[in-house]
Amino acid sequence: MFEVSRDQALAWRLRRHRLVERAAPSELVDVVGRIGGLHAQLMSSAQLSLWARVEGLEPDALANALWEKRTLVKLWAMRGTLHVLPAAELGLWLAGLGTFTHYGNSWPETDELAAAVEVALDSKPLTREELASRVEQLTGSQSFGEHLRESWGSYLKALTFRGLVCFAPSEGGRVRFTRPAHWVRGGLGRLDPEDALREIGRRYLGAYGPTGVAELARWWGGGRSRGARMLESLADEAVEVDVEGERAWMLEAHLADLARAEAPNVARLLPAFDPWIASVRNGLVEPEHAPRVYRPQGWMSPVLLVKSRVAGVWRHALKGRRLAVEIEPFGRLPRWAGGEIEAEAKRLAEFLGGELELRR
Repeated sequence: MFEVSRDQALAWRLRRHRLVERAAPSELVDVVGRIGGLHAQLMSSAQLSLWARVEGLEPDALANALWEKRTLVKLWAMRGTLHVLPAAELGLWLAGLGTFTHYGNSWPETDELAAAVEVALDSKPLTREELASRVEQLTGSQSFGEHLRESWGSYLKALTFRGLVCFAPSEGGRVRFTRPAHWVRGGLGRLDPEDALREIGRRYLGAYGPTGVAELARWWGGGRSRGARMLESLADEAVEVDVEGERAWMLEAHLADLARAEAPNVARLLPAFDPWIASVRNGLVEPEHAPRVYRPQGWMSPVLLVKSRVAGVWRHALKGRRLAVEIEPFGRLPRWAGGEIEAEAKRLAEFLGGELELRR
């Protein structure tokens, strides 16, 4: 079995995430696709996840890609969490997400609700309240309206997995929804679900390998047996590797690069919910510091990467013309890291438009 160190594995992944050589602004959509989407619980975090990977990113680039160019789409995806995904690939993701049997996707009442939502969103985008009221009119069911008004969006997740709901531009601070078939230019296209899951597994290994069944299952959210089947479907492309005694899988095509991988002396500031910490956890942070990164109620802190390991947390606040950035390292940092951190903080101040005040 091919053996690699944890540092090699993380160094390879660091480059795949464009956290060493950053991408050009023209590659924005490609970056989103390469890492399996941006977490969008907080749109400010999604914006900073792109900033961390794209050099020369304009502050309004993400909003333009979502609402003007429509090259990106916001919707509920893996694990039932909000994501931003490439519009041109939405058919792939919906085919895979449609296999979920949880989040209400397999409930009989969801069939009736879905039929009403499809009609309700056929003409124009609607706010949550407008959608709930229209569905009540169509079905005569007040409970359906209440389902759609729930703040956690449980039923909206199932409707998203069926390809019926995605986000449209907000109106006066109110979220609006539309149908992907109306929103995505060029049409969705649909893949066979098993072919889609195979491709999604391939994408995951291409961004987060080498990794194991448990990590893939947690990222996708479909249970360990589904994760195992996704890996098994790639048996002719993936190989098993040993990462410091742990069994993991990797696309065979990437083995040569993995063998040469070595993380340069870089430090990076990643925002809350960044895919780097949300999608794989093994080996990223020492166990005693994990509670400061993975916090209660599913919150994930902004983290400081030194080389490819989580070496601290950080926060920022824009107050008038001043951007306060505070770094809290978990321990002693290498001498070279100070200059890298200062450069990152200055780059952040330029992006957000503030005069830097750095505390560490």
